[in-house]
Amino acid sequence: MKNILLIQTAFTGDVVLATPLLEKLHRFYPEASIDFLLKKGNEGLLAGHPFVREVLIFNKKDGKPQQLWSLLWKIRRKKYDLVVNMHRFGSSGFLTAFSGAKQKFGFDKNPFSWSYTKKVAHEIGNGKHEVRRNLELIEHITDTKAELPKLYPTETDEKLVSFHKTKGEYICIAPTSVWFTKQWPLEKWVELLKMIPTAMRVYLLGAPSDRATCDEILKRSARDNSANLCGQLTFLQSASLMRQAKMNFVNDSAPLHFASAMNAPVTAIFCSTVPKFGFGPLSDDSVVMEIEEDLYCRPCGIHGYMECPEVHFKCALNIDVKKVASRITDEK
Repeated sequence: MKNILLIQTAFTGDVVLATPLLEKLHRFYPEASIDFLLKKGNEGLLAGHPFVREVLIFNKKDGKPQQLWSLLWKIRRKKYDLVVNMHRFGSSGFLTAFSGAKQKFGFDKNPFSWSYTKKVAHEIGNGKHEVRRNLELIEHITDTKAELPKLYPTETDEKLVSFHKTKGEYICIAPTSVWFTKQWPLEKWVELLKMIPTAMRVYLLGAPSDRATCDEILKRSARDNSANLCGQLTFLQSASLMRQAKMNFVNDSAPLHFASAMNAPVTAIFCSTVPKFGFGPLSDDSVVMEIEEDLYCRPCGIHGYMECPEVHFKCALNIDVKKVASRITDEK
């Protein structure tokens, strides 16, 4: 097997959870060239990756039909021996089906799975982790052993965040999410910051669009020993900073998977979603925080919503802040 293409054009965290296939395929086929197709905006995750020859980018906002045809001809010219598609929707299925590859693996939920030489059931809710589901696509040509996600910050990335690492013990907080119901409310983050020892530095992480929210959190918490780094760091630089943190506090979102990929300590706060969907933390030092009581409406969906369907948002508001803070304060 000489040429392999991996496809995952979903969200940032989904790409991170696809990286175990890079590790395993490289180990079993060290001479193979591996390319990776992802959505525009996520290419920074694989910058400088030692096992990736080329990153192909699908710009979904730039005329989808034209992009699909352009990508398809590029893929066909590569003459891949194997295409592994971890995305479950039509666009990636189309590219896989007509890729010209000798072997095509993917999930049975994809509308083009009829063209696959190997298709695997994708079931959410049975407790199986997404990493395990992805690895099942290639276990018949590799093995059934577990593999963890992994990111590779470059030497430049490490240097750019080293300044923040030398200021003493610190924690990282990624308080936002694309989905409102996956996001612990702002007032809860404010309470948490007030409980963190003042000698410990706090770095808030996120995209440029998260900056205003994080500014408000810092303002309300009245912490001087903190910094809002939203929009200042790349994905890999954020991952590098998280690796040496005393603790990382995150939602069920991409930074959770950054922590897994760096084996960084993490406290993952699950609001409307639940770990049994298969997107929980994988770090050695990882804890999930969620409400202790059963709610009739939880989980309300796989991804979350832009507002609580029941209005009360108890799945987030009823999470004990003191219990979350105990991961730093050791107060049970």
